[in-house]
Amino acid sequence: MKIGIIGEGAIGRYVAKHLNAEGRGPDITLVRPARLQANNKRRVARVSDLPDDLSLMVDCAGHAALSEHGAAILERGIDLITVSVGALADPELESQLTKAAQTGGAQLHLASGAIGALDCLQAAKVGGLTDVTYTGRKPPGGWKGSPAEAQLDLDNLDAATIHFDGTARQAATQYPKNANVAAAVALAGRGFDNTRTRLIADPAVTANIHEIHASGSFGAFTFRIEGRALPDNPRSSALAAMSTIAAIARRRAAIVM
Repeated sequence: MKIGIIGEGAIGRYVAKHLNAEGRGPDITLVRPARLQANNKRRVARVSDLPDDLSLMVDCAGHAALSEHGAAILERGIDLITVSVGALADPELESQLTKAAQTGGAQLHLASGAIGALDCLQAAKVGGLTDVTYTGRKPPGGWKGSPAEAQLDLDNLDAATIHFDGTARQAATQYPKNANVAAAVALAGRGFDNTRTRLIADPAVTANIHEIHASGSFGAFTFRIEGRALPDNPRSSALAAMSTIAAIARRRAAIVM
């Protein structure tokens, strides 16, 4: 299997390092034109320059990269794994990617990212979910660079404070770098407009904490995970990077869970 990567940020570097350790690639990296290096055949700036025998692309570069390159990759018949799940909150982009995948006979695989229990949500959805709530709790510093800065004094916060309470679609749209988990929960369960989402800045915590509460005809469950960041980027989830590796492994496996 020949694998390409979009992006060279913290998650992209983690995935590339893991693949290199296995001796499996990545075979090529899609980067912005300004980052191209002369005579480097393993870096390209356009989807049209990707090799024809590529089996899989892995998007590690965020919402903008999925919007820019996703449809073109799928139309070429190349499967795509992405951690940029929140980008699908845009109905136009979701439709574009769906049509591209159908045209190319490819699939867009959504990595689970920084959360678990999505398989349970998907199963419960079959019988009928009546309520799904996602709560994301981070230290104040984890919300810097987001709309929370306009609402809270993040440097001097002394108590846990909710700075967003709405739908998963609103969260994914307003917090594109912070709400991929809300989007993943929504897609696995009741959808973007029926998944309540709360985002909290909490000076008493040191980890990123994700909680799902769901109920329906199956019963009810509550799931909580405390995630650590990647060492070289405090805003990138280690589990999100690991989930990408796991998604690649499932594509290779003879028996899939």
